[in-house]
Amino acid sequence: MLLDYLATGSSGWGQLPRVRERENPKLITPTAKATTGPLPDRTASRVTPAAAAAARSRHAPTPAAPALVPPFRFGFRSAACETTNAIIKDLDNEFFSVLVDESLDTSIKEQMTVVLRYVDKKGNVTERFLGYDGASNMQGEFNGLKALILRENKSAYYVHCFAHQLQLTLVAVAKNHNVIAEFFCLVAKLINVVGGSCKRRDALRDAQFVEIEKALDMGELRSGQGLNQETNLKRAGDTCWGSHYGTIINLILMFSASVQVLEIILEDGTSYEQKGDARSTLKLIISFEFAFALHLMKNILGVTNELSIALQKKNQNIVNAITLVNMSKKRLQMMRDNEWESLLTEVLLFCDKHDIPILNMDEIFVVGGRPRRQTPQITNLHHFRVELFYTVIDMQLQELNNRFSEANTELLLCMACLNPSNLFCAFDKQKLIRVAELYPSDFSKSDLIALDIQLQNYIVDMQSNDMFLELNGIDELARKMVETEKDVTYPLVYLLVKLVLTLPVATATVERSFSAMKYIKNLLRNRMGDQWMNDCLVTYIESDVFDSIDNEAIMQRYQTMKTRRRIL
Repeated sequence: MLLDYLATGSSGWGQLPRVRERENPKLITPTAKATTGPLPDRTASRVTPAAAAAARSRHAPTPAAPALVPPFRFGFRSAACETTNAIIKDLDNEFFSVLVDESLDTSIKEQMTVVLRYVDKKGNVTERFLGYDGASNMQGEFNGLKALILRENKSAYYVHCFAHQLQLTLVAVAKNHNVIAEFFCLVAKLINVVGGSCKRRDALRDAQFVEIEKALDMGELRSGQGLNQETNLKRAGDTCWGSHYGTIINLILMFSASVQVLEIILEDGTSYEQKGDARSTLKLIISFEFAFALHLMKNILGVTNELSIALQKKNQNIVNAITLVNMSKKRLQMMRDNEWESLLTEVLLFCDKHDIPILNMDEIFVVGGRPRRQTPQITNLHHFRVELFYTVIDMQLQELNNRFSEANTELLLCMACLNPSNLFCAFDKQKLIRVAELYPSDFSKSDLIALDIQLQNYIVDMQSNDMFLELNGIDELARKMVETEKDVTYPLVYLLVKLVLTLPVATATVERSFSAMKYIKNLLRNRMGDQWMNDCLVTYIESDVFDSIDNEAIMQRYQTMKTRRRIL
């Protein structure tokens, strides 16, 4: 299902101009203009996707750059199909997981990357790029790719990639609420306006310095080494390294200074456009709704901030991470049930400090930009408490429950028992048997009985064998078991190890595939079609597999794509 688009041919091959073959037997490429003198020996040369793409770049000489006519692309399609077949052959009916992520290419089109993760015959964890698809619908249990996989295999489990920042996901979910989406857009606009030039940044720092001096004089802050350091508004980025929580914290601390800078721009701006941006931004941030959303998201992201940081640590402690997941769920539920009054008090104090108009919670809520006759008659209390406070927290809880369900959490906790670090101190036979029970298609009832005895023999053997005492990960354990043929001695245990290793707890392969996409489909080649881009990237990313393919196999596939007058 995932590979159908990789092997498709073209219906218009017969109408395309035929191109003379070059000496390079690996790929069929256009022939450049003839030159005087002896031709160089190209029998051992290879045209890589990067080199082919560079032929159209501005750095390549224009007269010598060959035109990328369709037959050249079909040469790459043959190479890409053979590369994919080699990956499937190496997989050899083993267990595998599918890593899926999405990103925008240079033409602002969503691209979904598909990567396979499996354990090869030598016990090495291998991740191979399969290709891109122009459509991406990964969310939802009853639609999209996730539902299709679960429909085919009931023992398939969704695992959140710990290398991705959970905070970004929670922010994206919160943006499904109109008020929160408007809030984050306004924060981004505020940072752009206030930090739009060096002079504005200097004015912001000067205003913040004055605010700190006032707070020190009034006793609101205390002085000391390392305290009250110079700070600035932090721009939140939609990457694993961006922190919306840090942005919100800095904005709360520098709110007065930001307002002063906007007022300076409004008075001394050099153009009406600058003054207009400053005026509209100032009008929107000096509102009760903005102050409420600011503190609501500060509290919500503060609850999950430690979890988001823990999930990205290089040496990931799965047990600690799952503990933080459960803690975050409980804290959000406690916030929903008991912390409305404290949040409202915090917002009221903030509004009073910064001269923001305070709303009467018993009055009718007014929706800006709409006639009152067309809006439901609700109070401010109902809007802020039910439609905003409860709704946003419920969205966060639902997202955490979807990403860290009870079954997935149990699976992650149990798989940590296979870690060989510190003389297999995490070993727990009952939890490992529980992992096997989660895969009923692979472990029968008789296998579970045999696994119980096999695990007892396995742990005694491992702890008494010097070759297994200095291992630091389950991946090293798998390789060492294959080297010492322990995979044959304990086949059920090794099957358990392979199942655990296929779970992509923390990996950045999909991110690297997006980085490679920006090299091939850049601003100068932003009109590349999906198929052409996919064929180039398969051979570019999996270059080691591509290098191992016999030239004859690629030429035979190219020949069989359509009946031709000449045989290669």
